[in-house]
Amino acid sequence: MGNCFQTRSKVDSSLSFQPTSGAANLPNRDHPSASSSLIKADSEKSVSGNRSAARTESDILSSPHLKAFTFTELKNATRNFRSDYLIGEGGFGYVYKGWMDEQTLVPARPGCGMVVAVKKLKPQGFQGHKEWLSEVNYLGQLHHPNLVKLIGYCLEDESRLLVYEYLSKGSLENHLFRRGARPLSWAIRIRVAIDAARGLSFLHDSQPPVIYRDFKASNILLDSEFNAKLSDFGLAKAGPTGDHSHVSTQVLGTQGYAAPEYIATGRLTARCDVYSFGVVLVELLSGRRAVDETKIGVEENLVEWARPFLGDRRKLFRIMDTKLEGQYPQRAAYTIALLALQCISEAKSRPRMTEVLSALEQLPTFPSLASPRDVRCSSHSQAQAVASPIPKSPFRKSYPTSPANMPHRGSLLSFEMKYPRHAKSPRGRKSFEMKAPGSVKPSQEQRQFEMISPLHVKSPQEQPSSETRTPHHVKSPPSGMKSPCHEESPKG
Repeated sequence: MGNCFQTRSKVDSSLSFQPTSGAANLPNRDHPSASSSLIKADSEKSVSGNRSAARTESDILSSPHLKAFTFTELKNATRNFRSDYLIGEGGFGYVYKGWMDEQTLVPARPGCGMVVAVKKLKPQGFQGHKEWLSEVNYLGQLHHPNLVKLIGYCLEDESRLLVYEYLSKGSLENHLFRRGARPLSWAIRIRVAIDAARGLSFLHDSQPPVIYRDFKASNILLDSEFNAKLSDFGLAKAGPTGDHSHVSTQVLGTQGYAAPEYIATGRLTARCDVYSFGVVLVELLSGRRAVDETKIGVEENLVEWARPFLGDRRKLFRIMDTKLEGQYPQRAAYTIALLALQCISEAKSRPRMTEVLSALEQLPTFPSLASPRDVRCSSHSQAQAVASPIPKSPFRKSYPTSPANMPHRGSLLSFEMKYPRHAKSPRGRKSFEMKAPGSVKPSQEQRQFEMISPLHVKSPQEQPSSETRTPHHVKSPPSGMKSPCHEESPKG
């Protein structure tokens, strides 16, 4: 079960452990390629306030926002669940692409109408009827731009299916870890983090609050514009209400993402989601899985390996994703690292998701990287983004400067940005932002950019007239005319 999880002396009889690919002893819940694994059980102990317990199955299935499909309709929409329509597979079962009329929701020919994703549960899969019903319950009531939209369901005999909106870019997990995948740019990673934080904040602020309990990269789906949405609410649970500080449950979650105190005690709070969010932030920074069994020793567990570097600005580059090729603003990366460090700290010191979201939203935006086209942007435009890491933004003042400055109990307050005393001018500040750790040599691409940057060219006002030079390959202008080459050419 690994070092992360602990089992109780008395475990419910429905608790099952079956090996799958990517996990040595634990079942993988939703993606066969993931190295993370799930502790799974059908029965739980809980206190009052459970949204599912307050509604009967009949109430849940009669939601006015969901359509009850017949098995035949979904069979026709997916062309009898053709193998070439398969878009996903995991412990729960299979996901197929299908087509439906956008108005009537009747099956349509491939390429006509709207595309949907149809999840078909395996009868013997890890996701049972209770989790299937939980998904229908929560997504039938909760609607938010950063939650995947559930269109309907099918319940016939032993068949249990769910119909979702189709998100063409797949999961964040695939983009970060799959071999051959096009690397995600820094701007898209930050956008994904903000969208996911908005989704979690919405859940935590609901009445009663909803604890997602299975926040991880494989449950974050991306649409065609790289907008992120949370999916798979099979483990979601209503949070504590009234005088209750937590919900006591059988331990469920994914190895590497589950909060240590929840694993040890079974006490579930919203701060357990905050811990999981911090793990995903480290994944976004490093490009590494939460648990990677191909690594040896401490590197197998991402949090334990990365923790010493997150609070040290000079060492942070050691864990940064090499696929970024250095194309990220160092100050913003350090801010994310400090935020992740807070999220994975002790439960009482973790910020609330609303505070995490506020900190993320105050990061500067990068116009040249804000579009999904930045995945295909040229090297020169990426270099420009590195050269100007902090454009004008109303949120420039909110950068933590060191872990020592992080306020007590996870409160994320505003901090003033600090520059060296010699960096008084905007030009000086910009060059300060471009400084990398001394042990890291700039890439050839960055060196080339530094050669052509206007910051390296002296203006006529800055140069004494006696030092004005004309490049040897430019002919002198006729007498009485001013030379267009007043600037000293950069020395290569």
